[in-house]
Amino acid sequence: MKPHSRIQSDADIADGLTHLLIQDPRLVPIAQIAGPLPLRLSEPGFAGLASIIVSQMVSRASAQAIWGRLTAAMVEPSPQAYLALSDRALALGLSRAKHACLTALSHAVLAREIDLLTVLDQPVEVAIAELSRLRGIGLWTSEVYLMFCGGHADVFPAGDVALRTAVGQGLGLKDRPDIATTQMISRDWQPYRSIAARLFWAFYAANFSREALPL
Repeated sequence: MKPHSRIQSDADIADGLTHLLIQDPRLVPIAQIAGPLPLRLSEPGFAGLASIIVSQMVSRASAQAIWGRLTAAMVEPSPQAYLALSDRALALGLSRAKHACLTALSHAVLAREIDLLTVLDQPVEVAIAELSRLRGIGLWTSEVYLMFCGGHADVFPAGDVALRTAVGQGLGLKDRPDIATTQMISRDWQPYRSIAARLFWAFYAANFSREALPL
């Protein structure tokens, strides 16, 4: 089976998971507990990245509520519409740090300092470097954008605490692995680390009865 470089459908998820279970049998009992894996692709571009920024360090329910208020205020999410909100965004539940980040992102897009669509066609390392130049956008945000807005098949956001917790529990490790250890472990799941991440997020949700997916 030729590996998919992009995850675009439930069939791609199924193919990749089959590949992973053969490649690493340790994942078989994890998959049995996790159940079906969601595709959950999001819109690429400003709206997609902005929604990920909103989701940083808050629960998915809180992120959805804040993003819902922001999109209602903007009507059509865009850099221009966000800048027009000005400080009203703070009254909608957005933190000052995230407001500064989204303001900087809006200016960068309008100044053509970055193209949020074409960056998705870059190799993962190049795309992460370009995205991480922007204020408030680090490795986790860049990786999640590539996974869920670009469909990249081989990304594993090792900085995600829920993901590391699930890896530690699923693989029977004594302690939750740190970021570097998780990155090393995830190499076993190339070229489908994005599907492995979905698997462990679903495993986390099944064990803790709490949604862990960023989007």
